[in-house]
Amino acid sequence: METMVPVDGGELWADDSGGEGLPLVLVHPGVGDSTIWDPVLPALAPDRRVIRYDARGYGRSPAPLTAYSPTADLAAVLDHFGLDRALLVGSSMGGAAALSLAVDAPERVAGLVLLVPGVTGYDLDEAEVGAEIARLAQDGDTEGIVRLGLGLWGRAAGGSPETDPVAAAHFRAVLPAWFANVGHQQVDPPVFDRLGEITAPTVLALGELDRPNVIRCNEEAAARIPHCRLVRLTDSDHYPTLREPKTVARLVEDLYAEAR
Repeated sequence: METMVPVDGGELWADDSGGEGLPLVLVHPGVGDSTIWDPVLPALAPDRRVIRYDARGYGRSPAPLTAYSPTADLAAVLDHFGLDRALLVGSSMGGAAALSLAVDAPERVAGLVLLVPGVTGYDLDEAEVGAEIARLAQDGDTEGIVRLGLGLWGRAAGGSPETDPVAAAHFRAVLPAWFANVGHQQVDPPVFDRLGEITAPTVLALGELDRPNVIRCNEEAAARIPHCRLVRLTDSDHYPTLREPKTVARLVEDLYAEAR
């Protein structure tokens, strides 16, 4: 069932498959909206309650008009659906929000599946990338941003719109959100130095073809999270649900069985 979820100063589009048992909440990356989960949904939804949503400005959610916290929005989604606890599946930007909630409200997180996650408080040293994106945006070169983005985060399928039209379509679709969210999306408080506080069972999957700085971040984060299982996806970059959907679904299923 599709619905709009009220959040502080705005609303989010969300979809709830319904059903009983421990719910799964899917939190998408910054390089894709909630449709990034389409390749794994068939394996997850039939026997489980699965909720996914679009962050502000992404997909079917309106652009933000006020400052907002991604973690507070995630908590608001849980509240709206009456979820005391859930298993969180977060990719990249969504992984950062899931980690923050697991630190701030551990009683609400039954388990964590982290796919190439961001981690607040870890410096990825992306200043040069940000400057190049800003230059291309100023020139109105949207396709240049897409080409740059795939070269950085989509290298598993050749790193260009010509070799990877599916990832290119996802990336192209999120650019309006990138621009609309400037000045509105807040960086949540740093959690990298607090990862040892996480009590939920956790699996962290990194993409071996991802950027080296992201791989380092993921390795160091997994080492800090107690009893975290680190999985190396040999055929994945920053789009693991597109590259290895069956493996991602299996990781979710395995952790679901443990958390339940």
